[in-house]
Amino acid sequence: MQETTNIPGYTYGTDQVSRSPVTLADFELMKKSVLFGDADVRYLRLSQDVLKDQVEAILDVWYGFVGSNPHLLASFTSISDGKPLDDYLGAVRKRFGLWILDTAQAEYDQKWLDYQHEIGLRHHRTKKNRTDGADSTDLVPFRNLFALVFPVTFTLRPFLAKKGQSAEEVEKMYAAWVKSCLLQVTLWSHPYVKDGDF
Repeated sequence: MQETTNIPGYTYGTDQVSRSPVTLADFELMKKSVLFGDADVRYLRLSQDVLKDQVEAILDVWYGFVGSNPHLLASFTSISDGKPLDDYLGAVRKRFGLWILDTAQAEYDQKWLDYQHEIGLRHHRTKKNRTDGADSTDLVPFRNLFALVFPVTFTLRPFLAKKGQSAEEVEKMYAAWVKSCLLQVTLWSHPYVKDGDF
């Protein structure tokens, strides 16, 4: 987690974030399901040094992908005229950059778990648009959340290889990112799942 930030809506570790309904014990079992262990934490932290000065370039790739797919861009458009909301896209982008660093920091404690629930709520109609006061669609369709794990991690791979790490280290960083993204998107899905079924 970043020690200090002035990015609006970035409430990681604050009392503005409610406690996750998923317990740390539940999360430990989820990690076992995806074969996420201490080695993955080490390789995520290695990736932080590799990625920290590439965040904007990574976001350019990810935003280019979303922007070129109208069904994905739709979650960031005006409900009145269907046009992209540039201020909304810009505000989310700043937090998305911190998400990259938070993922790589791999401090997967209660504060992190709570913030994952907050992120899920912000994709769901429960809290979508509230953080930025956006006049946009009321939901990021669930089908898009899981599907985006592949393009996000696949397009990250070349960035992981840019700092001279061995092919084996790049592969291990990449695998750790895939596992972490699967865990996070699973956590984000909680608001979408019928009570008692998560």
